[in-house]
Amino acid sequence: MAKPEKCWFALYTKPRWEKKVHKALTQLGFESYCPLNKVRRKWSDRIKVVEEPLFKSYVFVHIEDTMRPEVRYVDGVLNFVYWNKKPAVVKDDEIVAIKRFLSEYDDVEVKSIDVQPADEVVISAGVMMGAKGRVLRVMGNNIVEVRIESLGFILTAKFDKKAIAKV
Repeated sequence: MAKPEKCWFALYTKPRWEKKVHKALTQLGFESYCPLNKVRRKWSDRIKVVEEPLFKSYVFVHIEDTMRPEVRYVDGVLNFVYWNKKPAVVKDDEIVAIKRFLSEYDDVEVKSIDVQPADEVVISAGVMMGAKGRVLRVMGNNIVEVRIESLGFILTAKFDKKAIAKV
């Protein structure tokens, strides 16, 4: 009998509970990922870099489909994120791309996708080298939006056109 395959699922959490849910899932032995964005915050006397969840009220968990009920009842989890009436499955390479993106860039901005995709590209230089995506917006010599499709979000950062090859 084949072993059930694990997939990355997106979880919807209570507001501002992302880190707590990630910690609880990890303590229960689940593989969990809460992407953290390094953001500069200014107080009256200093500027500090803090880590905030990149996706507000979202955490990712790598589980077999049969484990969903167990994960669903972890304190702070409201539900699985649904896409086309099914729990949203995030591709492994998209989780890897998010991790790479956050390791190279600080203060990343998340936007919902509401535009039509344009050219499919492969990034040919830098940490994201080899990653495929779609160009959503171009400003001058920079391509500034990389599309992560599974959840309907885009991560925004500047890429030099020289580091992009059309597929």
